[in-house]
Amino acid sequence: MSLQWFDFVGLSGIGFVLLAYFLLQAGKLHGASLGYQLANLFGAVFILVSIIASPASIIDVLTPTLMQLAWIAISLYGLWRGLRERAARLRAPKPPG
Repeated sequence: MSLQWFDFVGLSGIGFVLLAYFLLQAGKLHGASLGYQLANLFGAVFILVSIIASPASIIDVLTPTLMQLAWIAISLYGLWRGLRERAARLRAPKPPG
């Protein structure tokens, strides 16, 4: 068995997700940080591309496909929420002094 291009894309996606989780656990990233959210989003997208590009039937890959779609949705929500909070902090009046 030889690896195809979509296998490398999927492995890269796994690397993004695992690295993000490791850095979160190591205290190097915060759960609401842009880097953490983007790593999860790109990881899930790469894994989804790998799933869709594989020759497997959609029925055979339904569960991981749904998992990655949920991961993408949650990551997009986290990005939206984080950007909204950052914008609110920028608009907040600065304390005197």
